[in-house]
Amino acid sequence: MAGSAVFLGSTGVRIAPLAYGTMAFGGDVDATLAARLFGMARDRGVNLFDCADVYNGGRAEEILGDLVRPCRDRVVITSKAYFPTSDDGNARGTSRYHLVRAVEASLRRLGTDRIDIYFLHRFDDVTPLDETLRAVEQLVASGKILYPAVSNFAAWQAARAIGLAERSGWQPIACVQPMYNLVKRQAEVEILPMCSALGLGALTYSPLGGGLLSGKYGREHRPEHGRLVDVAMYRERYGAPENYEVAERFVAFAHARGLDPVALAIAWVAAHPAVTAPIIGARDEAQLARCLAALDLEVDAELRAAISALSPTPAPATDRNEESSPANYGQR
Repeated sequence: MAGSAVFLGSTGVRIAPLAYGTMAFGGDVDATLAARLFGMARDRGVNLFDCADVYNGGRAEEILGDLVRPCRDRVVITSKAYFPTSDDGNARGTSRYHLVRAVEASLRRLGTDRIDIYFLHRFDDVTPLDETLRAVEQLVASGKILYPAVSNFAAWQAARAIGLAERSGWQPIACVQPMYNLVKRQAEVEILPMCSALGLGALTYSPLGGGLLSGKYGREHRPEHGRLVDVAMYRERYGAPENYEVAERFVAFAHARGLDPVALAIAWVAAHPAVTAPIIGARDEAQLARCLAALDLEVDAELRAAISALSPTPAPATDRNEESSPANYGQR
């Protein structure tokens, strides 16, 4: 994986096979530490930095903007909108009213004239999709965003957006951003096959399962502090006992082969043929060094299959488990 650039879907934009997520900037990671982490990532060729307006009240965008200013035309930056950014009832969602204001605010915080990839942070059940995508198209036409994208969309939601943009002659959806790791493999069912079929980029987040796959957590040993302990969202997302069982099997598998589970978990994600780049992040230099070591790992089909066997394969979209076996009378 080291040194190999990849195209972001059908855009013609080249990025490194790892992207950097800035969610901790302005929170656990102050501006000084962020600069060191940014430098480490750039030294290994990372050129896509993922952000969102909601990350630490906009502080992540401000820090990222300061960091990319000297190299702005050599990096790709993203941001997102949907989640509330104030107590104003209209400062949320993907209405035209909110998106136009959100993009302007993100541009100010980032100190740039454009956002290269702009994600709808999740699907808006209230705002008509036509309104959302018309607003996005006008922001593209004005040069304020270059490529629209979607995050945390179900495949049918993404397909609706893709189809509407295509029928309307608007800028195509460039990529998706789903969660994907060894204990959360739902993206394999429809999202990643959709990316392969339609030429979409896939920037996948949470390759370590919130740290679960790092070796830090186990069924019998849980640290006093950590994301899976301190943050209710992550406790709910990953707290099922079977996730910890998978994590223990995976960590033992990695150690038995003399491999760091952090690098291996990330490399396993990156080795999926539909994944453009996993999004990594860190709270200190040691964590980031372990993540960047994934660039030096080659996960071939045999190794990837062995790792995949450590966790349940999700059922196909039809829930007909026989579809991938000789028992499927409909195979061609």
